[in-house]
Amino acid sequence: MALRTPNDDHDGTSHPSPDFRAAVRRARVEEAERADVVSDLRGAELARLELLLDALEPVLAQLPADVDLFDVGLTHGLRPRLFIDMIAFVDMGHDKRHYRFVQDTRHGRVILATSEGVDATVEAIMDYMARRLVDREKALASAAMPPRPNEGPMPHNEGLSPQLDATPPLTAEPSGPRPRQRRPRRRWLSWLVGVVIDYLGLIALCVIVWFVIRAIGQHWQDWMPPPR
Repeated sequence: MALRTPNDDHDGTSHPSPDFRAAVRRARVEEAERADVVSDLRGAELARLELLLDALEPVLAQLPADVDLFDVGLTHGLRPRLFIDMIAFVDMGHDKRHYRFVQDTRHGRVILATSEGVDATVEAIMDYMARRLVDREKALASAAMPPRPNEGPMPHNEGLSPQLDATPPLTAEPSGPRPRQRRPRRRWLSWLVGVVIDYLGLIALCVIVWFVIRAIGQHWQDWMPPPR
């Protein structure tokens, strides 16, 4: 006669063993909801987030070992939060019943999902993780892709005759009058004019400075007392 375990049903199928820790946390949540106390409500938030963390354990176990995008952890504070990575976390809503999946962006915080159930919140977190992994793969692929080399000359076709291969490609000449090339003489003349203008400006500046110094000297002699 075969022995029957407590996990075996009448039809011979086995079921997973119940989770006693989850039952204790649900009891804490129910007790905190019945007692309207701030500390009890904070304990209820922690218990709900711990339930969500337990539900996420199978998902975290399936992540690749070489991926360090996610750092899942529960913080205990005035506002308990379950962080998924550096920019996304889950906290409880104002009613302390709904899970809020929030992401920090450049334009502020964005609520990615809101649900009262654990399964729906886990589904939203899995979709977020999948998108992050796909973005990481695309970034790695674009960084590892070498630059495209410049296209070289056309390869030699053996079926063509040497005369056809030696024929240079025809290029279309631009229509309209050709631009006139600038002559070196005009360039030399423009350089000479610029040098003359620079010298004339320097001479004029020296003359102005000389007149100013002379005027200051005369003014100073007028103010000086006569010698005794």
